[in-house]
Amino acid sequence: MSSGLTHLDASGAANMVDVSQKDVTSRVAVAEGRVVMQASTLGLVLSGDARKGDVLATARIAGIMAAKRTHELIPLCHPLLLSKIAVEIEPDANLPGLTVRATAKVSGQTGVEMEALTAVSVACLTVYDMVKAVDRGMRIEAIRLIEKSGGKSGDWHAEDAR
Repeated sequence: MSSGLTHLDASGAANMVDVSQKDVTSRVAVAEGRVVMQASTLGLVLSGDARKGDVLATARIAGIMAAKRTHELIPLCHPLLLSKIAVEIEPDANLPGLTVRATAKVSGQTGVEMEALTAVSVACLTVYDMVKAVDRGMRIEAIRLIEKSGGKSGDWHAEDAR
């Protein structure tokens, strides 16, 4: 029984992929997501007057910390020695809200897509947590991989991301 999915063995059971025979290559992944909120909530975040503190700085740090612990959160992920995690958070008055983008880099035998996606997810959740008292209707949405490079499968870019 072969499904073509790498995290399933021949009998269909979940397993951790053996990457020991893969080449070490430079790998990069970029993910993004959004937190949509009321315009007044965005103003509060940008003013730095949220009761819990600096929302953007806290969300950035939370995203970085989460990426480093991805293997503890996603059962079949390999622990990686990340060489870089960058989390950028940009206000967007048209949403209104914030766009969160994370870049993860490693020289290794497996990709860093899950680390970039985890960083974005936790950064968005942190924004929600820090200002939920004033806007429980916020939406976390559109979390997705934007691009990845390196490894056997090479480069990939979301069609609408460029």
